[in-house]
Amino acid sequence: MSEEVKKEIKTEEIVEPKEEKEGPDFSFDSASEELPEEIKQKLEKNKAARAKKKLVKKKKKKTAKIVKVGRAYIQATYNNTMITLTDTNGDVISWASAGLAGFKGAKKATPYAAQIITKIATQKAREEYGLEEVSVFVSGVGTGREAAIRALNANGLNVVAIKDMTPVPHNGCRPKKPRRV
Repeated sequence: MSEEVKKEIKTEEIVEPKEEKEGPDFSFDSASEELPEEIKQKLEKNKAARAKKKLVKKKKKKTAKIVKVGRAYIQATYNNTMITLTDTNGDVISWASAGLAGFKGAKKATPYAAQIITKIATQKAREEYGLEEVSVFVSGVGTGREAAIRALNANGLNVVAIKDMTPVPHNGCRPKKPRRV
């Protein structure tokens, strides 16, 4: 007999005893050989998702930090309004934007949207960190800037100071060339 035939016989002898095992074989390798490629990919994705969840669960909880005095940064543009509440070092306590509150399009820059997002941010800061006093730093020329400041005061935060941080050009960009008619 040739060597190839002998090798085939040897491999058949090895395979036969595995088939004689009692009970079905539920190992992942044998099942994955029979599954289509799409299902294999889904299983791998689910396995990766479970692994990520396990890593997230193992994170340590942060210790409760109490911040009585902080800063409020309001950015009011023509298209959106964003508010960020920080401690005195600049570490973010809570934030909100008009898109987060569910406003879309032109409604994001309205004073009403500024009021709502200020309420969202201040509630979180007061509940989790005990924020009481803020210094307000406003930048931008949007319509929500005054409404956001008033909403800070109306939602129980004591406004200590207000500073306008809107960037102003000192001579600015080069002007357009004169139009020839």
